[in-house]
Parts: sequence; C-alpha cells; structure tokens
Amino acid sequence: MQLIWFRQDLRIQDHAALWYATQADTCLAVVILSPEQWAIHHDAPVKIDFYLRQLHSLKEQLHQLNIPLIIQQVPLWKDIPQALLDLSTTYAVETIHANIEFGVNELKRDSEVQNLLQQHKKTLELYQDRTLFPIGSIRNKSQHPYQVFGAFKKFCYEQFSLSLPQCYPTPTAQSPVNLMVESKIPTLAELGAQPLESHFAMQWPVGEDCALQRLDHFIDHQVSHYQNERDFPNLRGTSQLSPYLNIGLLSIRQCIQALFRKQHGHFLPENLGQQTWLDELLWREFYQHILYDFPQVSKHQPFKASTQYIPWRDAPEDLIVWQQGRTGIPIVDAGMRQLLATGWMHNRVRMITAMFLCKNLLIDWRLGEQWFMQHLIDGDLAANNGGWQWCASTGTDAVPYFRIFNPISQSQKFDANGDYIRKWVPELAHLDAKSIHEPFAKNTNLKLDYPHPIVDLKSSRQRAIDAFKGI
Repeated sequence: MQLIWFRQDLRIQDHAALWYATQADTCLAVVILSPEQWAIHHDAPVKIDFYLRQLHSLKEQLHQLNIPLIIQQVPLWKDIPQALLDLSTTYAVETIHANIEFGVNELKRDSEVQNLLQQHKKTLELYQDRTLFPIGSIRNKSQHPYQVFGAFKKFCYEQFSLSLPQCYPTPTAQSPVNLMVESKIPTLAELGAQPLESHFAMQWPVGEDCALQRLDHFIDHQVSHYQNERDFPNLRGTSQLSPYLNIGLLSIRQCIQALFRKQHGHFLPENLGQQTWLDELLWREFYQHILYDFPQVSKHQPFKASTQYIPWRDAPEDLIVWQQGRTGIPIVDAGMRQLLATGWMHNRVRMITAMFLCKNLLIDWRLGEQWFMQHLIDGDLAANNGGWQWCASTGTDAVPYFRIFNPISQSQKFDANGDYIRKWVPELAHLDAKSIHEPFAKNTNLKLDYPHPIVDLKSSRQRAIDAFKGI
C-alpha cells in the first residue's frame, strides 16, 4: 500500500507525488491539518478557509479515482512523524509519497519523518513539484546559487530553449479500496478561527476546473496586454492566479504550458505581455530557490547581513495606522484596506505600501511581512519574504536603499484618475482627479473625514537614507 501526503498541492492533475504513488501500488491519501503550526507561521484565516474549501473538491476528485482520503488533525508539526508512522502501520503502508517543501521548518519536519520511518523499514519519497527546476540544480559557473535575478533568468531562458517543463499525466482510477477512514473536513470555526464573510468564497472560488478556466481566460484574453496593464491597480491587468498557485490548485508547469500553448509547447515568446508574465513566474521561482539556498531568510534574517544593523524605529502607533489604512497617504490606505477587505492586494500597491512602511516610517520590514502573511490569501513564505526584502533593500537583488518610491508620484502615475482610491477610500470619492492623491496639499484646513499624513515624505525619505548610510 502507498500513501500520498498532500500538503500545498491540492490537485490531481500534474502532481508528481500522486503520479508516482499511483504507478507503484494501491493508494491511500492523507491531509494533515496543523492549526497551531499555522498560527506560528501567521497563516491568514482567508488562506486557511481557501485551503479547506479546496479540500472538499480534492476529496471528491480522489473519490472518483477510488483513493480514500484520510483527514487528520495534528496541531504541531513536531508530532507529525509519529502520526504518519501510526498511519502507515495501521494501513500496512510501505512508502509515503509527498512533494518537497523548502522552508527550514518544512525540511526539518520531513527529515524527522524520514528518520522515524526508516527505523521501521518504511520510506518517505519526496518529489520536486513546486518549481520549474529542481531545487539546488540552478548554479553559476562557480557552482554557487545565483543571487541576482537577471543572471538566474538568463539561465532559465537557456533551459527553456532546450525544452519546456512537461506536466505529469493524470492518474486513472484504481480498483476500489474497501477501507473505513476518517475523512471529515473541519470548518474554519472548528479549527479555532472566526468564520469569514461569504464574499471571500465568491471572490475566490475553488476547484481545479475553475483554476484552469481562470488560467485559460488570462492566457487567451489578458496576457498580451499584461505588460501595459499590470501596474494599474484599478484594472484587472494581473492574472490573480497566485492563490491557486500557492496551495497547489494550479502547478507552475501548467502555467508555462498554457503560456506557450499557441507555440505548441516551444519557447517562442510572441509579445512583451507574454514575456513579462513569464518573468513574473520566474521571480516566484527565484525566491523559492533563494529560500532553499539561503535558509537564513526563513529565520527572520535579512539576506544582506549588514542590514541587520539598520536602526528601525519602534513606532507601534504608526504601525497600527499603516495596518488599518489610516496613514493619510491615499494610495497606501487604499492598498491596506483592499488587503483587509479581500485578502489580496495589487502587486504594484504591495510595493508602494511596503516601501512606505520600511522607508518613510522606517519600521522593520519583518513587521510588515508578518502582517501581510496574516491577511493574504496567497501568503507564500518565499514570495512574501522576497518582496519585502526587495522593498526594504535588505534582500537579494533589492532596490538600492536610496531609490525610494514617492507614494504620491506612484499614485498619480498608476491611478491617475483616482478610481482605485475612490473604491477603497470612499471618504475621498468626491475629490477631483488631481487633489485625491494628496488632499491636503493645497489646503491644510480642508474639512475631511480623513487624517492628515502621519509623516512628511521628503524628510522621512532623507531619514531612511541616513539610516542606511550609517550601517
């Protein structure tokens, strides 16, 4: 008997561990829910709810394959090795199959599972599935991992020109398995979290068919305009596929294959939109490799060691108004309110809000990273950490510390008419397209139910530059 351990890969199509397990023998499947561990990792309720909803869909898909799904609750990962050993003993499992995860805690957990199973003559087989290229396989001429995205991307392009990563076949149904297993999927409330409003489920529907339809719609109707529209938060110019990639409802290989479907699977970018979206997928890939090759980034450490000495401000009141979207900088507040309302934020606005916190408020990027993880439906350790360290100038390939976004200029450029601000900061909706970006600029006594800026952008920019120069 084989056991497939589903983690952040809740699909049956293009699934490495599932494919190899089903080729070996009769299979069972298991999903382990660890609510206390999720809390330690700051996983957002909206992300957990998304996961649980997809779990219902996965259970039905596995039922069609005659693969029983076992649902277990093991609050902390340290207890998973014994739980899996007990399962494998109960069901006479010889091998457990799973797709590798790259965080320090995840690798430690899997190592402990492997060690305990080996003591009982059982095995845990791990497969590369979450990335386009196996972790540890992308090296420069000195056999060191790349630390700059441009060189990393060039290497990937060279590999694509040889062949694109291929998808695994979907398994066929096995003979029915006559076993009684525990397969009740708990609700968010039963896991100790507050239930969410219904609009989250409507905005982020689950199911592999839904995810693939969203992918196809983006490729067929939006990707050619992606390069021109992706930076404008009031447009639906991005794919919004990150939640589906994050819990493995979609695979990265499916995205690449869909992107080059019209080229019959050959690496022949036809337009800037196609190439730009590919580069965004490679940024995701890059950060996954960084997470593995430089494990300090998943231990709350900056990638650039020298930046650990930046004198961050202890400003809890400023942090709170940033979190709640009450900074007095409209584009920042719009982004933070979008996050609270939807569990998602437009990527350009993520950069604006993050840089405002790290530079203009000079607040430790780790506090912002944590807040995003606590609220993002697509909260991914590698991507979230990479993005925050880029904005804070502490990470690999980071923006130079003296290049600091002016949020007003960013707002005027990417939300020129103020439509995004009007949606998320309705108390400014009546203002014209010029004054909405900086409502108190011409009249500091303007009567608005909206706060004045909590910081002067010019002087706070210089304060950040001085802080970085001083390390």
